[in-house]
Amino acid sequence: MAATQPARPGTTVSQIRAQLQAARGALREAYLRRARPHALLRGHSNLVDRIIKAIWRESQPAAGAALLATGGYGRAELFPFSDIDVLILLAREPSSDERSRLEFLVGQLWDVGLEVGHSVRTIAACLAAAEADITVRTTLLEARFLAGSRTLHRKLEAALHQALDPASFYKAKKLEQEQRHAKHQDTPYSLEPNLKEAPGGLRDLHVIQWIARAAGIGSGWRDLETSGLIQHDEMRQLSRSESVLQNLRIRLHYLAGRREDRLVFDLQNALADQLGDSETPTRRASEVMMQRYYRTAKTITQLNTILMQNLGARLFPKSEVELQPLNERFRARGELLEACDEELFEREPLAVLESFLLMQQHHELQGMTAPTLRALWRGRRRIDSRFRRDPVARLMFLQ
Repeated sequence: MAATQPARPGTTVSQIRAQLQAARGALREAYLRRARPHALLRGHSNLVDRIIKAIWRESQPAAGAALLATGGYGRAELFPFSDIDVLILLAREPSSDERSRLEFLVGQLWDVGLEVGHSVRTIAACLAAAEADITVRTTLLEARFLAGSRTLHRKLEAALHQALDPASFYKAKKLEQEQRHAKHQDTPYSLEPNLKEAPGGLRDLHVIQWIARAAGIGSGWRDLETSGLIQHDEMRQLSRSESVLQNLRIRLHYLAGRREDRLVFDLQNALADQLGDSETPTRRASEVMMQRYYRTAKTITQLNTILMQNLGARLFPKSEVELQPLNERFRARGELLEACDEELFEREPLAVLESFLLMQQHHELQGMTAPTLRALWRGRRRIDSRFRRDPVARLMFLQ
């Protein structure tokens, strides 16, 4: 559409701003008619790409420089009101004239209506910042070329690849995730959860993709399936869960008219209405919507745990871990609980409760192995009304 082709030569700032607003409005209307999260995020990224590239070509701020998209914009996942992060990569320290032109470039981007978060660095400065800050290291990992010198961008990629230690990166991202979860009380069941940062949120998916990319496995869910880190049904669950959260976050941004990543009470009813959720005799429409979110967050939490274990095993191959039998059905593999038979939970549903009882009784256990978590996930379907009436199950639950 004509509105998505702004910034032709001779176009004024006010014209570009009007074209940007019209194009964003068209993307919004198309999305509300047919909600396709991936299409909206990529479409918005493509729109911003065209504007930024055109302004860069007009300004030519520094000789031999490159313009890169970073963050969510680098992944071509640009939400309606998210920041637009860019890196201006320089071949050398800028002259005073180039500094002025760079400042003018950034000012123009803001003037046309792009809320740009920018950094200006040489390759050496990028490497130093990445060494000092895991967030910068992560941002650079998924930097995407926009304009300028491709050669300079390739040099940055080569330097980053040489400096990156996948094992250290894994440890840093795992610690970062644990700290982030702690800020959100280590639960995906907050009354006003943050779709991006809370346990079971989008960031838990990003962490997996970042580590996989750093390890040379790839960043797509199919790449993880091909590598044997996840199974086909898990790949499909990850993709569906990601779409659910992206849809909720996009709609939140539009409803709030600004960046809003929390499912705040004030917007839950309007969001449920947009999603077509209906009130039931026992639940409000907003409660129906929130229950769907909690199921999605639980799925992501479960799969994140499995994938972090599998990635850790891939990056830190160890000698055989000591096995300690706990009973005829379970054993300890190091600090993790493991079912002796992966079909145990489907064959003996009471073992579901027994696994959690053992975790309470053996404080040295820090979690469950990935195969046991997978088996537990499959066995959840055996928890039915008959199981709940079982007096042995009730007694074990009380224990």
